[in-house]
Amino acid sequence: MSAARPLTILRTLAAIAALPLLLTACGYGSESTDDDKQAQVAADAEKLSADEVRIGYFPNLTHATALVGVEEGIFQKELGGTTIKSSTFNAGPSEIEALNSGSIDIGWIGPSPAINGYTKADGKNLRIISGSASGGVKLVVNPGKITSVKDVKGKKIATPQLGNTQDVAFLNWVAEQGWKVDAQSGEGDVSVVRTDNKVTPDAYKSGSIDGAWVPEPTASKLVAEGAKVLLDEADLWPDKKFVITNIIVRQDFLDKHPDIVEAVLRGSVKTNEWINANPDKAKASANKALEQESGKALPAEVIDPAWKSITFLDDPLAATLDTEAEHAVKAGLLEEPDLDGIYDLAPLNKVLKAEGKDEVDDAGLGVK
Repeated sequence: MSAARPLTILRTLAAIAALPLLLTACGYGSESTDDDKQAQVAADAEKLSADEVRIGYFPNLTHATALVGVEEGIFQKELGGTTIKSSTFNAGPSEIEALNSGSIDIGWIGPSPAINGYTKADGKNLRIISGSASGGVKLVVNPGKITSVKDVKGKKIATPQLGNTQDVAFLNWVAEQGWKVDAQSGEGDVSVVRTDNKVTPDAYKSGSIDGAWVPEPTASKLVAEGAKVLLDEADLWPDKKFVITNIIVRQDFLDKHPDIVEAVLRGSVKTNEWINANPDKAKASANKALEQESGKALPAEVIDPAWKSITFLDDPLAATLDTEAEHAVKAGLLEEPDLDGIYDLAPLNKVLKAEGKDEVDDAGLGVK
């Protein structure tokens, strides 16, 4: 299949891209926040091939590599005299738009918008250059209404958005139970209620939904309201790992500034290493960054369980991205795409080798 083939959900995503969503993990909606931050650079630091690099990410725990790397100055240290300028986004489509327009150069983003952005541009504009996080997605339910998997049938379950990563995963899981749901309307043996993660906790408290298949920290926010975890999506995947956050770059920026891309990747690798070696300090750093972005830190009863469910890693888990695309095709939300060339892991593997770490695989989907 040609990468030029359109995704059947693109028109839908374009229509709802104007909604002001503030979603977690793989949140998708519309606008970036106007809070560009520029790191302090030492006066005698040597610049790389450009004065600055502009990165984008979401103020979400599954984007903690970016949150912590910026907060702790790890990226800036690797970039020397090249300034890192960061912007946060509320939605995948708006971040893809920013990449395509040249407003940002590198972004942390979920698999569904990465696939959409790659195929919409016929595979010419964007490349996934690293992984960042795995996990952090759960099916949480009202224990007064749902106590087992079979009880989910006939209930109202929220997902963040039509065609987003969690929506696709839930529809695939529903099909595996032998239940039928119309993917577009969400109607069927289970009612799929597409709900902004920002309001999902209120929807749960009001009783308008019986549960939700959502990323962190929304899942833990619901648990704090009395919900119970019925299923951790990680349990459905080999080795309990699946991609939830990638690092993606504009192809022209990679071509013109490979030294800067490598510096950002070094920063990402070193940040993930620091996060995994110092989980409590890293959690506090991420929460501090979230407080600066939103004005409110996450309480311990939310951030503690949420943090434990996320794995920070450099491997993009390419085979799981391919599987997620297959799930979308089976659900009728995606026309089978050609993902050949979506990855360019050569810069990452160069960094990993220099750091004495194992190289990672692109599952046959890398540039030739």
